[in-house]
Amino acid sequence: MEQSKYDFKKIEEKWQARWRDEGLFGTPDDFSREKYYLLEMFPYPSGKLHMGHVRNYSIGDVATRFLKMKGYNVLHPMGWDAFGLPAENAAIQNGVHPYSWTKDNITAMHRQFERLGLTYDWNREVATCNPDYYRWTQWIFIQFYKNGLAYKKKNPVNWCPSCETVLANEQVSGGVCERCGTPVGKRDLEQWYLKITDYAQRLLDDIDRLDGWPDKVKLMQRNWIGRSTGAEADFAIKGFDKKLRIFTTRPDTLFGVTYMVLAPEHPYVKELTDGTEYEGKVADFLHNLQYLSDIDRSSATIEKEGLFIGRFAVNPMNGRDVPVYIANYVLMDYGTGAIMAVPAHDTRDFEFAVKYGLDIVPVIDPNDPDIDLDDLKEAFVAEGTMINSGDFDGMNSRDGVDAVSAYLEEKGIGERTVNFRLRDWLISRQRYWGTPIPMIYCEKCGWTPEKEENLPVLLPTDVEFTGKGESPLTTSKTFRETSCPVCGGSAEREIDTMDTFLDSSWYFLRYTDARNDEEIFSPENARYWMPVDQYIGGVEHAILHLLYARFFTKFLYDIGRSPVDEPFSRLLTQGMVLKDGAKMSKSLGNVVSPEEIIDKYGADTARLFILFASPPEKELEWSDRGVEGSYRFLNRVWRIVTELNEEFGYADADASGAALTPEDRELDRARNYAVKKVGNDIGERFNFNTAISAIMEFVNALYRYREAAASPNAGLVRDSVRDLILILSPFTPHLCEELWDITGHEETLCTAPWPEYEEAALASDEIEIVVQVNGKVKGKFNADSGLDAAGLVAAAADCGLLDRLTAGKEVAKTVAIPDRLVNIVLK
Repeated sequence: MEQSKYDFKKIEEKWQARWRDEGLFGTPDDFSREKYYLLEMFPYPSGKLHMGHVRNYSIGDVATRFLKMKGYNVLHPMGWDAFGLPAENAAIQNGVHPYSWTKDNITAMHRQFERLGLTYDWNREVATCNPDYYRWTQWIFIQFYKNGLAYKKKNPVNWCPSCETVLANEQVSGGVCERCGTPVGKRDLEQWYLKITDYAQRLLDDIDRLDGWPDKVKLMQRNWIGRSTGAEADFAIKGFDKKLRIFTTRPDTLFGVTYMVLAPEHPYVKELTDGTEYEGKVADFLHNLQYLSDIDRSSATIEKEGLFIGRFAVNPMNGRDVPVYIANYVLMDYGTGAIMAVPAHDTRDFEFAVKYGLDIVPVIDPNDPDIDLDDLKEAFVAEGTMINSGDFDGMNSRDGVDAVSAYLEEKGIGERTVNFRLRDWLISRQRYWGTPIPMIYCEKCGWTPEKEENLPVLLPTDVEFTGKGESPLTTSKTFRETSCPVCGGSAEREIDTMDTFLDSSWYFLRYTDARNDEEIFSPENARYWMPVDQYIGGVEHAILHLLYARFFTKFLYDIGRSPVDEPFSRLLTQGMVLKDGAKMSKSLGNVVSPEEIIDKYGADTARLFILFASPPEKELEWSDRGVEGSYRFLNRVWRIVTELNEEFGYADADASGAALTPEDRELDRARNYAVKKVGNDIGERFNFNTAISAIMEFVNALYRYREAAASPNAGLVRDSVRDLILILSPFTPHLCEELWDITGHEETLCTAPWPEYEEAALASDEIEIVVQVNGKVKGKFNADSGLDAAGLVAAAADCGLLDRLTAGKEVAKTVAIPDRLVNIVLK
């Protein structure tokens, strides 16, 4: 009787229900077993999965299923990065509370995850918007504060005068509010920071320990931390009683300083210009600057804009008066907020000096006759010989860095120092849908943290989402007023919430003990599960999320909570899914819906295609034909297994004892090769595309065997079908569970072990031999394996290759290497 057709809808619903009802994906804290912690970055609950999600989570699921079959106790949890601006915008636009909007989206995405057949341990599910999670985010913030790593200071924020509200950077497009189109300005607000800069050197040094991370990600983190060695130097400002300190990586060029530049926000600017003819010009400059982001201002392509503020500084090396400017490309948050400008030897300074007609004085001689120092066309930035530098003339500029630094220290006008590009982390957000910052202000006691026993500080529900005002929390009648934890007097709660990056900087630790109500997680569980053995996510998170997660882990390690100081042993950054050469987006009209593909072809087809089309770390070009090809392949698998099952049955078949025919040996070799290849490609390299290719070759071998074998070996067929189902199951679990059931297995594949292979069976009776003439490949032929050199030459002659390749030519000698090649050397 012929088996029914491959009904993927019925099959997938059947096995998803069984996995769910029997709780087969739960992970015990069995400390006696070898563990493996595999984690994909958790998503924001937007309500719909996209193909990038499908790729990310399918990669992790294949690895999880494989590792479980190899005997590991695998932790594979999932949760939701659930705070953020979209939920608050939905509340404003649709009158829906952010929690309701988020909860509905989580429910929808949970179902989509289930439809993909993903092996998540939902018993460990977390959502960062739930009080039982953000209680511990608040606890971590308090530990930062107690350890002197959280502080508050003024910082400018984006402000829409029409909406009367603070805007996040992503709410500002082209300098205008995305809600109403009004030009956005700046407003200074007191905001909370975390002192990540205290960890800058450790974060940098420990990158060398991240052997399992891609080199490009490690380079991105090194550049973001941005360690620079150099010197600080003090410049006097004429008619001003304060010194201007600058940082430079090129103290060897100090003699070439011809002007100074301050960040327009530098506190000296107001002091230097108040009451002068430049006061109004500076105010106008600042007003125009507020429409540029820090990223725009630091861009190498930005048009350099500056303004002389009527003051002169004194070069401490040669006593020269140099004009003081403000400029759009100098940021207050980098270095000291002021720079010395050496236009002869810095490209940016050169462009500015040419634009504003400032002096250009070379102090490094390139020793290149093609460069005219009296008429520089561009800055010379390489090393050379110091000139116009007083006692340092003639010194190599590399040696001059140390010599000038020593001079600064000797004269008490500067010192050697290290600077980092990394800035302290601004974590305040003036919005509702985030973790409340658990701080209280008392006129008598100042800022104090909420008592830990009172955590969590809950988000109030009596708020209005108008899109106006500093934060919806200001509309609550119950939230702000409270009592001081120190003196008991009247006090006010902080109304800012936390940057959502805090929520995602420690979630991987919570998964180790997600239902613990007494502590953030038990030390015993964390010691067993941490670190994460394999972390998977997009390269767009290479800097901020991964850096913040490393920072949090190191801090928790320092206070005795985390057993490790690096969270992720190995990192895989998967490539994007493209269509028509571009990233999928609604605006381009090239989005492919995962649900539509699943409805039409099934989840197993979607998984198979997205894993077969490209290596995980490479970009993947979507192909409708490729999806159809994957679907046809799964139908081929269904047919061969169900038909062989009808033809032979498997219960009592035994491959041992019977002599194998050549056809038997070829199938057995294909079976063992596939088991070895797929296991190595999944377990060692994550080369899923080549693993699937090997499975396809194995299926072809089964079809060939069925046609060629005069008397098929029932035991060999049984073993081949069994191993095919097992090695395909991590990729297409629903189909394989059904075939496993059809072929007589009572247990599910969730408990089945990975098959073994026999190395001896991989040897082929015939192998391919290369034929060369004078070292160049000219042909190939098949010969029995194990032939000696003479036998190999004779086989080459028997097949006619030697005669054809040497016709009319004189042979000097013929060299043969057994099992590899025959090389004909002509005279």
